[in-house]
Amino acid sequence: MSQTQGLCRDCLSPQIFATDRSVRRCQACGSPRALVHPELDELTIAHVDCDAFYATVEKRDNPSLRDKPLIVGGGKRGVVATCCYIARTYGVHSAMPMFKALAACPQAVVVPPDMAKYARVARQVRALMLELTPQVEPISIDEAFLDLSGTQALHGGSAAFVLSRFATRIEKELGITVSIGLSYCKFLAKIASDLDKPRGFQLVGREEAIAFLRGRPIGLISGVGKVMQERLAREGFVRFGDLQSQKEEDLLRRYGPEGQRLHRLAQGIDRRKVTPERDTKSISAETTFDTDISRAEDLLPVLHRLSEKVAVRLRRSALATRGLSLKLKSADFKTRTRARSGFAATQLSNRLFTAARDLLLRELDGTRFRLIGIAAHDLCPAEEADQGDLVDTGLAREKATEAAIDALRDKFGPGAVVKGISLRPRTRR
Repeated sequence: MSQTQGLCRDCLSPQIFATDRSVRRCQACGSPRALVHPELDELTIAHVDCDAFYATVEKRDNPSLRDKPLIVGGGKRGVVATCCYIARTYGVHSAMPMFKALAACPQAVVVPPDMAKYARVARQVRALMLELTPQVEPISIDEAFLDLSGTQALHGGSAAFVLSRFATRIEKELGITVSIGLSYCKFLAKIASDLDKPRGFQLVGREEAIAFLRGRPIGLISGVGKVMQERLAREGFVRFGDLQSQKEEDLLRRYGPEGQRLHRLAQGIDRRKVTPERDTKSISAETTFDTDISRAEDLLPVLHRLSEKVAVRLRRSALATRGLSLKLKSADFKTRTRARSGFAATQLSNRLFTAARDLLLRELDGTRFRLIGIAAHDLCPAEEADQGDLVDTGLAREKATEAAIDALRDKFGPGAVVKGISLRPRTRR
């Protein structure tokens, strides 16, 4: 009888299991949550993903919500930020328009997102990750890659052992749960973490990679969106197995560098390293209206508030911007994006607003909009911001004014100072 190594996720005891047994219980504590894999001690690249993060934090802080379908999101005109697993059984999912989510699950409890609270919990999770390894690459507020290569002697156990202990600690100390994918590369670790949510832990080794991927949809590849999937499907590529049967040079010739990437990922080849420092590409803010609006006098105050938000986030990130883009979504859900770049680096809200306003006014043709947003891009260090010249005599006053407003809002809250232009007039539409 062939055997393979295993580990109990609950009592952390190492064990040997028969490979032909489908149900494996811990021989010490009886737990059914055993990790069994021939490469158990060799896999070191992990993807850790908090389970339904915002919703789980809300249920932790309000136990009366524990057994109820919960949606975290905006009003009826907004979208679902996330939802609990009970709500997901009704077909609710992230980014779904709120009216559709409530139609699918009318009994759901809806709570507005509390980003400050989620950020605090995320920082606690990140701190515990950094106790395992300095090689932590954040992907979003609730997920990250970890590289535990070379940490076995430090922690007295394999990556699987260390991560099992970490998941238990997260539950006990923070009251939330995580799902973990463990592999030899980032691509497979990311796929594995989503296989058995919540509280999942899945492993994918080198020997099984091609077979593991063969029947899975190509849409699992990051960057392969709806349009690309449709093009691939028209040409006979729907699952990884369709790509695996092709030669790399043929896919390279057909799709360019993207074809080469598709071929390699289909073979389980991903040479990307876990990189702790990730450059911020953009800083943005957007809002969805309760009622579609089209008039400048209604849109400009909102645009100014968004400019203030982005400016504050730039300053807190010690960054400045030389470029800005405007995003508009019309009532029929069509999106317009307009951009301006090449201006002097700035962190000041009025200068962001001026650039965004010029972009917006060109788009006002009677179309009614349900969403507006701006994003600062072409980022640079804060030291390069707002240098000014002899002609720009108002710069020092602007910088002093925004610094004073920041200080007042930090002390008394975001509503302590409201500029007149940010007050949206009451108008008929």
